[in-house]
Amino acid sequence: MDPAPISALAAPGTRNAERGTLVIQTAFLGDVVLTLPLIQRLAGQYGPVDVVVTPSAVPLVAGQAGVRRVITYDKRGADRGIAGLRRVAGLLRAGGYARAWLPHRSLRSALLAQLAGIPDRTGFSGGIAGLLHTRRVARAVEGHESQRLLSLTGTAAEVPPPWFRISPDDRRAADEWLTTRGVGPGFIVMAPGARWATKRWPGFVELAASLPESIVVIGGPEDREVAGRIASAGPKRVHNAAGELSLTRSAALIARASRVVSNDSLALHLAVALGLPVIAVVGPTGPAPGFAPPSPLGRVVAHPTLACRPCSPHGHDRCPLGHHRCMVELEAGRVVEVMADG
Repeated sequence: MDPAPISALAAPGTRNAERGTLVIQTAFLGDVVLTLPLIQRLAGQYGPVDVVVTPSAVPLVAGQAGVRRVITYDKRGADRGIAGLRRVAGLLRAGGYARAWLPHRSLRSALLAQLAGIPDRTGFSGGIAGLLHTRRVARAVEGHESQRLLSLTGTAAEVPPPWFRISPDDRRAADEWLTTRGVGPGFIVMAPGARWATKRWPGFVELAASLPESIVVIGGPEDREVAGRIASAGPKRVHNAAGELSLTRSAALIARASRVVSNDSLALHLAVALGLPVIAVVGPTGPAPGFAPPSPLGRVVAHPTLACRPCSPHGHDRCPLGHHRCMVELEAGRVVEVMADG
């Protein structure tokens, strides 16, 4: 499915019942993946829904179950600022949406739905954004984030994985990549990248050197350097895919793995969405914010004694206390032990 330019919505003054349900999720890429169960449940209730995301998130939503149309909102680029917000809201208004769900606790998203004239707007209570919703749901303090988002529909009952769809083309591309490099079944995926610097564990090189299995390191172009250092730990066993595969083809590669070792990042959430065994190496974040992988397939490795962690639901560019002990003191041997247990 190709994303619809926002100008492709209904012409001004028209009302299209087929586009009655909208989900606005312009948060980080991992949050978008965790919103897919909500989208699928809404589609079961109302029929396929339209979804507003940032341009970088389009590949993660296009073609997924329950999605009719993907609408891009370039909030930090072409659509930035009040003028961009009003322009996008005006075009959404022309789409004639009857209802909107707002899983992102964002004032900008709440304003977008209100300015679009959508009469039924469901989101979490609290904050200024919550005041703009017509239906407010208390956000649970426990449980995985995907379940918390599902509570916006009136029930937090789990949508069992897999809830991320991989296209045949992406599966073929991932299989060709593995075959070309001689990587057979049973390999481990490592994902050393993360949006925030404090969530990047420096122990992946040591971990790769400690394991006998074949390893594939994934990530974006920005992760090539660290992925190269990890690959140097075992040139014949460790293969560097960072920057070589698209988001969806990286997901297809994850789907072929025996398990995944990841920072708190998009790769972690894709592994959860695909129902794969995953070990999350966490520092500033943790289970309480709802982003750790749920059991039984998910395991969390964290500093065992540090009182200052977790310190953030999302992480920081720098440790607030200046030491980053939650990550630099976390030994690879602890991850190896957890992998041996599971």
